[in-house]
Amino acid sequence: MYVNSNCVGCSQCVAFCKHGAIIAKGRATITDKCKECGVCNSYCPMKAIQPGQVV
Repeated sequence: MYVNSNCVGCSQCVAFCKHGAIIAKGRATITDKCKECGVCNSYCPMKAIQPGQVV
């Protein structure tokens, strides 16, 4: 999972991540704890969290 430029730093994704894989200080950051479950994207109002990795 990666965070695209739509992220506004609302931190809603942090509360819904079961794995504690998101850090939000300003813009959200996905850590290596991520299991690619996609729950965070379901709750992101900006749809800023996307599957895959930035290349």
